[in-house]
Amino acid sequence: SLCTVILGEVANFAAYAFAPAILVTPLGALSIIFRYVQRKNPFWLPFPVKELGCDGNHNFCSAVLAHFILKEKLHIFGVLGCVLCVVGSTTIVLHAPQERNIVSVREVWHLATEPGFLVYAALAVIAVSALIFYAVPRYGQTHLIVYVGICSLMGSLTVMSVKAVSIALKLSFSGMNQFVYFQTWIFTIIVITCCLLQINYLNKALDTFNTAVISPVYYVMFTSFTILASMIMFKDWDSQNASQIATELCGFITILSGTFLLHRTKDMGNTTSKPDEEAPVFGNTNNRTPETAT
Repeated sequence: SLCTVILGEVANFAAYAFAPAILVTPLGALSIIFRYVQRKNPFWLPFPVKELGCDGNHNFCSAVLAHFILKEKLHIFGVLGCVLCVVGSTTIVLHAPQERNIVSVREVWHLATEPGFLVYAALAVIAVSALIFYAVPRYGQTHLIVYVGICSLMGSLTVMSVKAVSIALKLSFSGMNQFVYFQTWIFTIIVITCCLLQINYLNKALDTFNTAVISPVYYVMFTSFTILASMIMFKDWDSQNASQIATELCGFITILSGTFLLHRTKDMGNTTSKPDEEAPVFGNTNNRTPETAT
């Protein structure tokens, strides 16, 4: 199963070379329908709602496949969450903007160095620096928005760089070598740096807070910042009218509703755990006070 997950991530990486980020990123919610986690996993890929476990002690459960293969009951809220994700994803696909025809990674570099995106990138880096050096020592253990904010802001820059690298690979495979340009290597370094930073702080978030809350909050913030960054850098909405943009936003909100519903109710009907054994929603799961033996 690990190989299939890795293959899926490779396909997700390649998708950015052929479709706008405003389309690819929200569609990550479809992975929840076929794979969502019941227990906290030690390692997360820096892409939207893509969870990857590295050992046999973490139970991966499929919302749909587990219903048929593992004979697990898919409750009514799980069905509703799946339907909302599918409906929202279909809405976005039908109204997504056309991909820009990019013929060189230098064209992506030109878009990335325009004043609008430079301002966004600078603000993102400043915000992340403030969160890391000021907020993490003071509020990191009590406010999940600190860790998730770092991962989401860095994630938006990661996706823009991933798109540049994937376009460079696509053009190189077609016979136009893009790795002779220094811009390709700069984008590659940015991808590696941002990924390592995201993995570090997302693991800290998972070690501190309830996974059922981290997952939907991270998805919402990550996708929102990514759409904003893509809109600024690639100007995805310039060719669309207000009706198309509003429809895409409605589709995104529908996906968010389905994602939240799936994660919030995934343990419903689980009789193996008692209410007092469940992790607090926003609390630190590692700082519980043990009960005194009587």
